Amino acid sequence: MLQTFSGATVRSVLDRSGARVPEHAHDWPVLSLFVMGGFWNTSELGESFIAGPSAILYRAGAAHQNRIASDGFEQVEIEFDPCWLGGVLLPDAPVSHWLGGHAGAGSRNLAQLCRRDTAEERLCAAVRRFVENAGREPRRAPPDWIATVNRRLRKNSMLKAGDLARDVRRHPSWLGDAYRRTTGEGLRETAARLRVERAARLLRETDRPAASIAAEAGFCDQSHMSRTFQRVLGRVPSAVREDRRNFRQGGPSA
Repeated sequence: MLQTFSGATVRSVLDRSGARVPEHAHDWPVLSLFVMGGFWNTSELGESFIAGPSAILYRAGAAHQNRIASDGFEQVEIEFDPCWLGGVLLPDAPVSHWLGGHAGAGSRNLAQLCRRDTAEERLCAAVRRFVENAGREPRRAPPDWIATVNRRLRKNSMLKAGDLARDVRRHPSWLGDAYRRTTGEGLRETAARLRVERAARLLRETDRPAASIAAEAGFCDQSHMSRTFQRVLGRVPSAVREDRRNFRQGGPSA
């Protein structure tokens, strides 16, 4: 649990790789903010793969289930009484997905705010702004080259913008700007997050030494890994290793 207020609860939710979260629903609306990892989300919208800056809003009673990908999944959930937002109109749909774009960038900022000791009034105002702004953002399918770039970065997070631009036949400066507008984070931010995701799974799910994990995840050394964890998650690797005590499920088959 991160914070509890009179009309809202903010919690960090951690799922191990390969876990299955059975169908469930909530008594109040829930805003789920992506932190890192990936999962297949099944709801009234069908099945969607989520693996980047994003948010999902579930109305009260909206059933959903998750199947967690190979690097696990971390999210921040804000469950709230609709009155807590002060009359903000929530989307009519039982489930709303906001993937990438300005909403994705906004979700990253909101998740970071939730992890700080934030006053209730300030957090409530931030959630209200997010819901209002995200609800006005047009829904667009990402261009095909985004999948190519993400696939290449997952295979090798050390690739430069020039390498990726050649793969998709675009100019490097255009690619960087277009990628950020579409996904909600820059190429370097994505590459750093992917390295952190790999290292976080190994820290949480194995007893391997941190130095070995840093090398496998693509960091120069442990110091580089620690600095990147602080920048991406606001936590050091040793704190992430302790997360194994807080998994939502006991094992991959849960």
